[in-house]
Amino acid sequence: MVQPSRAGDPAEADVVRLSTGGRRVRLAASLAVLALLLAGTVWGTDASFPFGPFKMYSTRAEVNAPVVSTRVVGLTGEGEEVRLSGGEVGLRRAEFEGQLPRLVDDPALLVTLAETYARRHPDAPDLVEVQVVQRHFELADGQPTGAWTDRVLVEQDLGAGA
Repeated sequence: MVQPSRAGDPAEADVVRLSTGGRRVRLAASLAVLALLLAGTVWGTDASFPFGPFKMYSTRAEVNAPVVSTRVVGLTGEGEEVRLSGGEVGLRRAEFEGQLPRLVDDPALLVTLAETYARRHPDAPDLVEVQVVQRHFELADGQPTGAWTDRVLVEQDLGAGA
């Protein structure tokens, strides 16, 4: 059974009351965090997280808009595609897709992916080119139509191979 506290109890002596200034500081900090959350919700992007929403969870895609799948491929001298995404070079899909703007701005970064692939697969054929390819799967009423198109987003010639 819990006894109600009485004035003068020894336990009450351990209670430290927050000063008026301390309460104001905490209130100001709380208001600042709430303002950041509100601004992030209204104007934020994924880069604003945790003060902005993850768009993939907070928005809905158009049912007839194509679904985009991004992949990285290396091309051998014979023209064969070698998959470099999906963990083949030590990057998970989300990590790679987060770096897409950097790769578009500096395609030479793709050389590193080819070099990593060559180290991990020493018996594999040499790569002569690396491409970032986006496949657009067409939808009708939210269902796949079977039609798709590929678009090379960025490419890097490796010269004589990586």
